[in-house]
Amino acid sequence: MERELWFRVLIFHTVTILIMLYSSAGNLDLTCSHQPIIALAGDDVILPCHLEPVTSAASWTVEWTKPGLDPEFVHVHEDGRLLHEIQNPSYYYRTRLFVDELEHGNVSMKIFEVKLSDEGTYRCSLPVVQEEVFVQLIVGSVSSPVVNMTSSTLGAVVLECKSKGWYPEPEVLWLDGEGNLLSAGPTETVRGPDDLYTVSSRVTVEKRHSNSFTCRVQQNKTNQTRETHIHVPDDSFTTPSSSSSPASIFVGSVVGIISIAVAVFAVWKCIRKKIKTETNQGASDASGKRENQSNSSEDQPLTEGGEETEQTRTQNKSSHAESGPGRDEEERQTRDSVSSRGRNRNRAANGRGKSKT
Repeated sequence: MERELWFRVLIFHTVTILIMLYSSAGNLDLTCSHQPIIALAGDDVILPCHLEPVTSAASWTVEWTKPGLDPEFVHVHEDGRLLHEIQNPSYYYRTRLFVDELEHGNVSMKIFEVKLSDEGTYRCSLPVVQEEVFVQLIVGSVSSPVVNMTSSTLGAVVLECKSKGWYPEPEVLWLDGEGNLLSAGPTETVRGPDDLYTVSSRVTVEKRHSNSFTCRVQQNKTNQTRETHIHVPDDSFTTPSSSSSPASIFVGSVVGIISIAVAVFAVWKCIRKKIKTETNQGASDASGKRENQSNSSEDQPLTEGGEETEQTRTQNKSSHAESGPGRDEEERQTRDSVSSRGRNRNRAANGRGKSKT
C-alpha cells in the first residue's frame, strides 16, 4: 500500500515538473540583434543571441547555420560539445559558443578572423523550444588613402588620391582646409580577383588660404571612413613641378628630336668633307704622276747610231708643243750635240779601217 502511494506521488511531481517546464518554454523568447553586425576582414566578431527570461541552455542543442551554405552548419553544440563532423569546413577552428554562459541563456556565437566570404545571414535555433532568429553579418575591408601631387601648372596643382583593399565599394570625396567639398573628376574603380576594390580620384586645386586638402574615402554600409591630408607649398602654385606633364613631355621630345637631327647633320657634313678631300687628293696625285711621266720621257737614251727613237721623237714633239720657243732652242742644241758625237764616231771608225789596211 505504501509502495503504491509513493508511486502516485512520484507521478504527480513528474507531471507537475513537466507542466512547469512546458509552460516556461512556451514563454521563452530567443532574442538576437535586429541591426546588422558589421566587422572588418581579419577581425573577430560576435553574433549576439540570448534567452528571455534568463533560462539555462546548457543541456540544450544550440544550432548556428547559414542558409545557402553546403553544408549549412556553422556551429552545432549538443551534449556539451561541438559536432565537428557536420561543421562546414570553411569554419573549422573559427567558431565557438560561450559555454560557461549557456546556463545564463547566452547562446551567442563568436567567429574568429572574419573573411569576406563570411558575410551573409545566419540563423540561430533552439530545437527544444522551437525558436529561431536570423542575424545579418556585413564584412568590410578598408585602407588609408595615399595622396600625391602629380603635376602643376602656373596657378594650379593636380592632386591624386588612391586607396586599395576596400569592400564594399566606397566613394571618394575631396575637401579643402575649411571642410568644403571640391569638384573632382570621376572616381576610377577597379575590382580585383579577391573582390576588393581599388579607387582613385584626381582634383585640380588653386592656391587657398591654408593650402590644406583632404581626401576622404568612405563606405556608408559599413560606416567606415579613412582620410589623408596634404599641404601644398605656396611655390608649387607658381613654379611648374618637375613631374612630367603633357607640355613638358612634348617640349622634351621636340628638343630631343632637334638634338638628334643636328648630330646627324654634323656627322653627314664631316663625312662629305672627308670624301671631298680624298677626291681632291686623288686628282692631285694623278696630275703629279702624269707630270713625272712627261719629265722621264725627256731622259730617254738615244740609239747607238746617234739617232733618236720614235718614242723619244714623239715625246719631244709633245714637249715642244707645250714648251714654246725656249724649248725649241734647247732641243736644237741637243740635236747639234748628238750629230757632232755621231760624226766623231764615224771619223774614228774610218781611221781604224785605214790603219788595218
